[in-house]
Amino acid sequence: MLKDVENHLSPRTAAFFDLDKTVIAKSSTLTFSKSFYQGGLINRRAVLRTAYSQFVFLAGGADHDQMERMRKYLSALCRGWNVQQVREIVAETLHDLIDPIIYDEAATLIEEHHTAGRDVVIVSTSGAEVVEPIGELLGADRVVATRMVVGDDGCFTGEVEYYAYGPTKAEAVRELAASEGYDLARCYAYSDSVTDIPMLEAVGHPHAVNPDRALRREALTREWPILDFHRPVRLKQRFPAFSVAPRPALVAAAAIGAAAATAGLVWYASRRRSTVA
Repeated sequence: MLKDVENHLSPRTAAFFDLDKTVIAKSSTLTFSKSFYQGGLINRRAVLRTAYSQFVFLAGGADHDQMERMRKYLSALCRGWNVQQVREIVAETLHDLIDPIIYDEAATLIEEHHTAGRDVVIVSTSGAEVVEPIGELLGADRVVATRMVVGDDGCFTGEVEYYAYGPTKAEAVRELAASEGYDLARCYAYSDSVTDIPMLEAVGHPHAVNPDRALRREALTREWPILDFHRPVRLKQRFPAFSVAPRPALVAAAAIGAAAATAGLVWYASRRRSTVA
C-alpha cells in the first residue's frame, strides 16, 4: 500500500507511468492494427508485420538500435496518413481493444496515488493520437507522448515533432516538475524497460514493472522494487457502475516526445486504399 495522503501544505507530487507492458499488457499502438486495416489505412502485409512486432515486443521488447531503425522506417512510411481518421478509429475501438488489457494491479496503483493526492501522468513513447484517449480512459491527469508533424492538409508529414523516448522522458518529467511544482524526491515512477532508467532515476521512488532482463539487473543492483503485473481486467469489472472515463486527461503542454511510437502509430501507414492488398 502507498503512504498516507500527502500533506496539502507540502510540495505537490506525482506518479509517472510508462504505458505499454506497465499499465496495459500489450503495445498500445500495435493493438490497433486490425482496426486500422479494417479502416483501410494499412494492407495485409502491414498487419502481419505488426503481429510479428507485437510478438517480439511481448517476448522481451526491442533494444535501442531496433527502436531507432523502426522509428526511421515508420516515420517515412506514415507520410500522408490522415490524422482525423486515426483519431476516429481509436475512439471507436478504444473500449473494445484497450479496456480488456489494462492491468488490474496498475489500475489499483493509479487509484491509490489519486487517493493519496498525487497526480497521475502517463509518459509513453507511443503516439499522442493513441495515448491521449487511453490516458483519459485511465483517469490520468496528464499525458506525455510522441508527436508527429501534421501538415496543413491534416496528414502526417513523416517528420517527428517530439520524441518521448529514453532521456527525453526524464526531461519531460523534470519540466513538468518545474511547471507544476512537483517534488521529484517524493514522486513515483513505473516502467518495464531499461530505456526508461533516466525517468526512473529522476524520482525518489522508482519501480520496475514486469522488467526486461536489463532493467531487472539494474533494479536488483539499485535495490529498486520489482512489481509483477499479470492480471488484465476490464474497468467495468472493477467498477460495476463504470460507464465513462473517470476524468478527462490534461495533455501536458510540455510533452517532450515524438515518434518511436510513431514506431507504433506509423506501422499502419499509407492511407491510400490502393496500397491495400
